[in-house]
Amino acid sequence: MRCTFANFVLAAAMILAAPAMAAAAEPLVDVEWAKANIDKPGVVFVDIRSGGGVTKEVYQAAHMPGAIFTDYAKDGWREKINGVEGMLPPPERVAKLIGSLGIDNNTHVVLVPLGRAAIDMGAATRIYWTFKVMGDDNVSILDGGYQAWTKDVDAKTGKPVNPLASGGVELPPTTFVAHFRKDMVVDRNDVKKAMEAGVTLIDNRPNDFYLGLSMSPAAKRAGTIPGAKNLQESWLTRNNGGSFRSKAQLASLYKQAGVPVEGEQIAFCNTGHWASLGWFVSSEILGNKNVKLYDGSMAEWSQYPDLPVEQKFKLD
Repeated sequence: MRCTFANFVLAAAMILAAPAMAAAAEPLVDVEWAKANIDKPGVVFVDIRSGGGVTKEVYQAAHMPGAIFTDYAKDGWREKINGVEGMLPPPERVAKLIGSLGIDNNTHVVLVPLGRAAIDMGAATRIYWTFKVMGDDNVSILDGGYQAWTKDVDAKTGKPVNPLASGGVELPPTTFVAHFRKDMVVDRNDVKKAMEAGVTLIDNRPNDFYLGLSMSPAAKRAGTIPGAKNLQESWLTRNNGGSFRSKAQLASLYKQAGVPVEGEQIAFCNTGHWASLGWFVSSEILGNKNVKLYDGSMAEWSQYPDLPVEQKFKLD
């Protein structure tokens, strides 16, 4: 095909008309970064302390200046599909939710969890994973969450040094366009094939769930997927708190748990919450882009009698 001046002009016009693609953000940002960027246009801090049990009323009483609020459990980030709790909703519904918060494809989203324990950091990693699945790489997590923001207090007043605001913040609804990354989502059939092929399966639940001594109400059978390695979500943050361990510490921890830091892997738990922490550490901190999150996890897997479950400990 001849490259004429008219063709060149047309191509240039198409490029200019195309929506700008935001650059990928750092997975983790710290308080110093937050202080430097909290009023920056295009950066939206999203308070998701609801993942740690904080209500909207508590958010309205005190929150990071400019931070908007979303309810992790109630706003539609996860839903019940085919009898399985906590599943990723259809992309069009997630896109509508994101747009309703005033977030478009060029917004740098900074997720602010409570930061009290690894389990509430899981709300951040789960929503982070959701943004990635929707094709949006311009998302970060505030390491340490709200607890890190309010940790330093004035010696005289006893109040946090970093500013807090009251009242609610709502941004005008906008349009978010999903670019669904189907390759990031695996179902039970994919996991079955991976199990049979000897792919590394990582159970990010507490050890008693892995052994089959405890069972989630969302599951139908106790135990784990045969061959899975146990890497508890509480190990991934410092003292089971809101700050992630260093890359070097995590690599050492993985080695001691018998889990490689590279190669094909699938992380799972009960409903895909704890496993999102494992996925985040493997993919975003250790850099293994061959890890996937099994959204249905044991809540789905245990519902099918033809799918094996290994119960390592059984009590009479």
